[in-house]
Amino acid sequence: MNATGSHPGPDGHARPENPHVTGNEVSLDHGHVAGVEVADRFENPGLPPHKLRHADVDPKAAKRAEIQVASMFALSIVGTVGFLVAYFTIPMHKYVWIPWFGNLDLLHTLFGVFMGLSLLGIGLGAVHWAKTLMPDAEVVEERHPIASPQDSRQGVIDTLGRGAEQSQIGRRPLIKVAGGAALGIFALPMVVQLVGGLGPMGEAERELRNTFWRKGLRLMTDPEGRPIKAEDVTMGSVYHVLPEGIYDDPKQKPNEGQVFEHDQDLGVLERKAKAAVLLMRLPSAAFVSSKARDWGYQGIVAYSKICTHAGCPVGLYEQQTHHLLCPCHQSTFDVTNDCEVIFGPARRALPQLKITVDSQGYLIADDGFAEPVGPSFWTRKR
Repeated sequence: MNATGSHPGPDGHARPENPHVTGNEVSLDHGHVAGVEVADRFENPGLPPHKLRHADVDPKAAKRAEIQVASMFALSIVGTVGFLVAYFTIPMHKYVWIPWFGNLDLLHTLFGVFMGLSLLGIGLGAVHWAKTLMPDAEVVEERHPIASPQDSRQGVIDTLGRGAEQSQIGRRPLIKVAGGAALGIFALPMVVQLVGGLGPMGEAERELRNTFWRKGLRLMTDPEGRPIKAEDVTMGSVYHVLPEGIYDDPKQKPNEGQVFEHDQDLGVLERKAKAAVLLMRLPSAAFVSSKARDWGYQGIVAYSKICTHAGCPVGLYEQQTHHLLCPCHQSTFDVTNDCEVIFGPARRALPQLKITVDSQGYLIADDGFAEPVGPSFWTRKR
């Protein structure tokens, strides 16, 4: 295309000129921009004229907006108070049937509903406040040097003061009280959950110290649930083990004053989180610790699978060095020396489960763990 807008045809003759071509267009030639430089043809349109809102000119409309904002903050207060009431009055594990959803945990359902109302009320109130009562005039602030002189800093303070005045928070005590109350008590659900979730010290410590293991329980493969005979554990092999009955024994609710010592009041996942064990067989001559050898059976030893650093599953076994490795942070435990820590951030050895065999030759626990499994907690000395 030439400057007049005509194109050469296949025979070399020019095609008819384009009547819409002015000569100032930019043409593309094989992907490159060619032609006359385009002048700045656009002027700054500026800002549109500011339109006053209904609440800006009608005091009654402003009062209605204030009441609406306060009502939304009041909705948030109701949600927060409802959350706290549900926390202290609704029992755990109580289920209700709700159409289209089925059986739901009542406590958790109310937690979600009331927390949603609390957040919704604060959000809607803040947005409606900004849309109806706060100033909405568009302004342009030119860029300036980063360093601010003292008069500019004072200007910021003055601007904040004017913003507070223009937001009408001083003239709208109802919004100030309702909004302050909604935001002030919003933190209570988090604090109550944090403090209440710790539970009684004795009960929490008992759950940390005890596991499902007890004397006479067979060692079962995970996840098959098959009992293990001593003769089946070959040299260098590793079994992931759980206690017999961990799936079958139903969760029990303690009576008043009753205390369970072996996680009978916990669910399956909570039981497994503490009871997982690694079983392996070493040559008797490889043991450095006599305790590790004596608590095993013919070179077969069982150790907790829960890392004492952060609770990750210790699942890697090096047959040549007899080391257990935690894949999370590389804590390494020496099986020959009672699973003492030889590398990594862990500070305690893996607890050993004392084992023996029953009359049929199946491996069983000779007792529960002699010390708590997993990471340290506040009442442990180590």
